[in-house]
Amino acid sequence: MITALAAANVRTVRAGFEDLPPGESNGLVYAAAALHWTNPEGRWSRMAALLEPGGVFASIGGPLQLADPAVEEAVRVGRAPILESDDVPSPDGTPPGAHLQWPGTQLQQSEWFTDVQQSVIERRLTMSARDYVGLLSTISAYLERPISEQEQVYHRILEALPETLAVAADITVHLARRRSEEYAWRIRRTETESPPHAASREVA
Repeated sequence: MITALAAANVRTVRAGFEDLPPGESNGLVYAAAALHWTNPEGRWSRMAALLEPGGVFASIGGPLQLADPAVEEAVRVGRAPILESDDVPSPDGTPPGAHLQWPGTQLQQSEWFTDVQQSVIERRLTMSARDYVGLLSTISAYLERPISEQEQVYHRILEALPETLAVAADITVHLARRRSEEYAWRIRRTETESPPHAASREVA
């Protein structure tokens, strides 16, 4: 991708999120199924630093689900000896059925962001078994396993799949707008300063 962008005269920087050079603000920053790989400590202040006031952060992602329950079960059985589940748990513990999902939950609580929105784009795809396994190879639950185990589990899943299959691949989009630095500073000051009447009650 970096090569393709460079060919289109787009300036690219190859670095981890935490290592991106400061000082340049943007109207839009987005993360595509990658935000959970970033360091949670200081995540939102770093994200805000990449955005100009009023700029938008977008997070895009969503699970792959086989449409046929029988195929889903066959894959689960084939995968189980190596990988019990390929679900990616919510980093902040938000249950799957909650109305607002992560990272929207944390964006709502962040001093740096406002206008948090969540939308789901429904997608129903038909693909080959090999293409499906190729998509699985980008999921954290698989990438965290040793290479030898990855190869085994991909082989076992491939054996359990029909040649073509239907997949529910809904995309969840979170959008949030960066507040001004002055507003974020006022929020921090309010949280760190105790109200005078509260202090007097403690003294009494």
